[in-house]
Amino acid sequence: MKRVTGIGGVFFKVKDPEATRAWYEKHLGFNVDTYGTSFAWQSEKNPNGIGFTAWSPFKEDTEYFGDAQDFMINFRVADLTKLVAVLKEEGVTIVDEIQSFEYGKFVHIEDLNGMRLELWEPVDEVYDNMIEARTSS
Repeated sequence: MKRVTGIGGVFFKVKDPEATRAWYEKHLGFNVDTYGTSFAWQSEKNPNGIGFTAWSPFKEDTEYFGDAQDFMINFRVADLTKLVAVLKEEGVTIVDEIQSFEYGKFVHIEDLNGMRLELWEPVDEVYDNMIEARTSS
């Protein structure tokens, strides 16, 4: 069974997300919106399709990815429901229930160090149509 298929996003806490987005836009050429940016890429197994990796600074008081950590990695997965069932059998801590949105399914887990990770089963076609900012080559 496929588990992780790629990195879906990098999220991190900062004092001023707006200033951080502006700095990356000015100095590194990111095309940003109120969330950050998404990097578009193509898969070698599906060269006609498109995938995304999100980059997003969060306010430093967010609890979205736990109190004890300053960043969270989002991993893309092929079948979240099946993977969560396997992870439960393996004794992995599942933090919350799977949430479904039109652009994909999400759940948070903890690694052996208590680091919160986000798993995302994306619907790239929908995500592609809803994002405003993308940074591509």
